[in-house]
Amino acid sequence: MKAVAYLQALPITNPDALQDVALPAPVPGARDLLVRVKAISVNPVDTKVRANTAPAPGQSKVLGWDAVGVVEAVGNAVTQFQAGDRVYYAGSITRPGANSELHLVDERIAAKAPTTLTDAQAAALPLTTITAYELLFDRLKVPQGGGAGQTLLVIGGAGGVGSILIQLARQLTQLKVIATASRPETRQWCLDLGAHAVIDHARPLAAELKGGAFGPVDWVASLTQTPQHYAQIIEALKPQGAMAVIDDMQGLDLMQLKGKSIALHWEMMFTRSMFETPDMGEQGRLLAEVAALVDAGRIRTTVNANFGTINAANLRRAHALIESGKAQGKLVLEGF
Repeated sequence: MKAVAYLQALPITNPDALQDVALPAPVPGARDLLVRVKAISVNPVDTKVRANTAPAPGQSKVLGWDAVGVVEAVGNAVTQFQAGDRVYYAGSITRPGANSELHLVDERIAAKAPTTLTDAQAAALPLTTITAYELLFDRLKVPQGGGAGQTLLVIGGAGGVGSILIQLARQLTQLKVIATASRPETRQWCLDLGAHAVIDHARPLAAELKGGAFGPVDWVASLTQTPQHYAQIIEALKPQGAMAVIDDMQGLDLMQLKGKSIALHWEMMFTRSMFETPDMGEQGRLLAEVAALVDAGRIRTTVNANFGTINAANLRRAHALIESGKAQGKLVLEGF
């Protein structure tokens, strides 16, 4: 089968950073779906793994943790799907990625794809949807349907996770949603997705909130450059507030949280699949819930750029854009 892989960790400017390869077709395990991949999207995790994790000598590594495709075969213990089902999912970081014609995924973390979206439009959603949903409801524990009179600050609102988090918060809670963005086009993107207001994260956040007459916030979802904003996040939060982060925080000074009794949560959407937790199936369930919201017209795709066919050259371009920090929404590719 066709696939895109890498043999050594290289800068994306190197033509060998990602290569077109031919690999044997995988064989499904007991709970696996064998999926013929139709479309994928690219996430920051792809670029981080490629840059920092070298395959074993003589081996190749396939990236990609967002896919839409059609089930070709199922394992002997699969109960929720059958051949011919069109599914979407984010996969597991402990298994080969989806940048390949055929891919295996555990049925518990997959769901039937939204029927109203094309393959490329649907491929933009799984990983960021799971991340945003878990961050909002499992980590910060905002009650669905609740949050009236309270405020959520989304730092990096125009990114992949921010783009779906804004929508989930607006559709499933009563929170006031304030997003951050630093360019006119990303500011408008956040407003179009439903943010009540947008402030500039290139300026001190607490001052921006005060200048907009918003005051301290109840929750913060920090999705990018958290170390840079850390002190401002603490200043912007109410006493006994909570923040959730998804990026790396080396050297984090937890003592700064003590005065306000601020709770800190880390969200990593691969946790459930990595450890096969008893509630692993929650990811398939929430993807099904969001698919229904999409088909009801309440959630829209977050795709912002289609980079064409799934091949090494196009994936190198997508990785380069993500590494630039200027990506807006999601980048997708489709077809081999």
